[in-house]
Amino acid sequence: MKFEVITIFPEIIADYTKIGIVARAIKKKFISIRAWDLRVVARDPHHTVDDRPYGGGFGMVLKADVMQKMLKKVAARGGEKQRIILLTPRGKVFKQADAARLAKFEKLIFVSGRYEGFDERIHEMVDEQFSIGDYILMGGELPALVMIEAISRNVPGVVGKAGSIVSESFSDARATGHKSLLEYPQYTRPEVLKVGSKNLRVPKILLSGDHAKIEKARTIS
Repeated sequence: MKFEVITIFPEIIADYTKIGIVARAIKKKFISIRAWDLRVVARDPHHTVDDRPYGGGFGMVLKADVMQKMLKKVAARGGEKQRIILLTPRGKVFKQADAARLAKFEKLIFVSGRYEGFDERIHEMVDEQFSIGDYILMGGELPALVMIEAISRNVPGVVGKAGSIVSESFSDARATGHKSLLEYPQYTRPEVLKVGSKNLRVPKILLSGDHAKIEKARTIS
């Protein structure tokens, strides 16, 4: 699966690809992540990607003509199954169900903004618009990376054990058998841990060795 991120700070995206599960997934060619520097398609001597808003106001606005050129450069040719995603506070809040759905595409293009916002006409150039929460960030790079990580986990091969995807938090309850959206409580050694005045113990059912009972206990949690 291909992830493409349009940004004026490509180094933010590049640094992310060098560590952990994502780096291994790239090495094994389960996914690819590429950052596109928006400034390369700006033809003026200063590589201008933003300008003052018509009608006045604070800040600078990303230019629609420059973004249009970049999307023509990045967008799939030859029938590749893709979606163009705008990261914006106006977008719908990104959910685990969106991650699972978007993982079925061959290519996702993320449009990451900076400054005061986008020329309104850029909203007409994309397929979907997402936010990762009701707060303001410096730009769209971190939301793009959040979405890439969540989506990547649903790409076959990226996470070693497929079962861990099914059973983790926010997975489809119909698939897991759990009533809660959150993953069941988990424990490891030591069996007893003193916290303040309390001795906190691992539940006895987990020490029983009876996997049928353990699974039943988990599905009603």
